[in-house]
Amino acid sequence: MKLLYSPSSPYVRKALVLAIETGLDRSIEKVPVTTTPVAPAPEVASRNPVSKIPALIDGALTLYDSPVVCEYLDSKHRKKKLFPAKGKARWAALRQQALGDGLLDAALLARYENFLRPTDKRWSEWSDGQMAKIDGALNALEKEAGTLKGALTIGQITIACALGYLDFRFAELGWRDKRKKLAAWYGKFAQRPSMKATMPPG
Repeated sequence: MKLLYSPSSPYVRKALVLAIETGLDRSIEKVPVTTTPVAPAPEVASRNPVSKIPALIDGALTLYDSPVVCEYLDSKHRKKKLFPAKGKARWAALRQQALGDGLLDAALLARYENFLRPTDKRWSEWSDGQMAKIDGALNALEKEAGTLKGALTIGQITIACALGYLDFRFAELGWRDKRKKLAAWYGKFAQRPSMKATMPPG
């Protein structure tokens, strides 16, 4: 399998953490690409019509978008699945994944607005709206921090990668200040070898 990736992408990080946790990392060739919303890499565009990473190539099959890539990878190993098969555990993991992805979506949109868009074209209300979404997601995670303990799932991985992205791109946000329970959980989770091995550069 080949994974089109950038080490700074939190969505790629989800797939890489899952691959390490399941022992699949040795079966994946990482193909680095440089791609942005305004300058998509040709090798990504040729595989994914919306030019986003991660994109996973397995023979004639190409999959994209991190939830799909992660669930496919989870089907390729014999260890305990990180996408629970059924019942409350499955829906809890998928909902947590959606919350983590939603946090990431808002953070990426805020970063694009404030760092990629020309200064004279920036829309402060748009950025404020995205930051409000981030704040809402963090507050929800603080309330349910206790549910993040237990068997590893895609939900925990996604939330951890989202928090790691905030540290990477929004260090000034100080998200831990009012969210001690979430900060304590993340502090422990971030010590996992899979998280340390996939830290973004810088």
